[in-house]
Amino acid sequence: MADRQRIAIGLEYDGRGFEGWQTQPHGRTVQDALERALGRIADTERVATVCAGRTDTGVHATVQVAHFDAPVARPDQAWVRGVNSHLPEGVAVLWARPVDEGFHARFRAQSRIYRYLLLNRPVRPGLLAGRVGWHHLPLDVEAMAQAAQGLVGTHDFSAFRAAACQARSPVREMRRVALSRRGDLIVFEFEANAFLHHMIRNLVGALVYVGKGAWTAGRLASVLAARDRSQAAPTFSPDGLYLCGVDYSDAWLLPERGRIISRPLFAGE
Repeated sequence: MADRQRIAIGLEYDGRGFEGWQTQPHGRTVQDALERALGRIADTERVATVCAGRTDTGVHATVQVAHFDAPVARPDQAWVRGVNSHLPEGVAVLWARPVDEGFHARFRAQSRIYRYLLLNRPVRPGLLAGRVGWHHLPLDVEAMAQAAQGLVGTHDFSAFRAAACQARSPVREMRRVALSRRGDLIVFEFEANAFLHHMIRNLVGALVYVGKGAWTAGRLASVLAARDRSQAAPTFSPDGLYLCGVDYSDAWLLPERGRIISRPLFAGE
């Protein structure tokens, strides 16, 4: 159709209310809710979308980027405020921008940025339940941060890959890993060209083993080199995991791009 136009959008969501991003027959995913809402604005059943990174059940996003080919012309605000009026609580479109048809939310992304928030105190979270991970024993953040530097670079991350991962290759370029403590919260920040299924949650589990003294940095490096998932630590909870940004070339002129991870995710962080 002559009036079809590709639109890029940014959205945020609380993963507790959805069974992940990717569409499912039951329809209880972020993608399902978004495509139905877009369809209401486009006067069709639903509008197909493609996202930068498919998040799992319980995983949150402060900025997820997606694109769709609009079957009809609408003002940019219709794809924001109009769509939001048809979205359920816990998900909202932040911005919409027409882009050249060469833009692709997944394949044009240069990196993805995730943050994991871990509450490290003896008692479980109450107010932040579902929004942070939790470990009750004291953790040595300095030892964890030093060990994490061995993950930076291009590696085969098979040891930290879910059995159900469908990626063609387990090789990823980890561009940055940083850890810091903010009161009772330990903040993990990861940036890579792409991630494998459960990769971050598996890495957090491994770094917690380092922090509690069960592993040394050398053990973490050995597990990485072994490429054997059975040698690694258990997968950590999805509760504290946030997709915090996707980096694209400046040429696309998107209003929100990567490296927003310096912003607090909520008051008190």
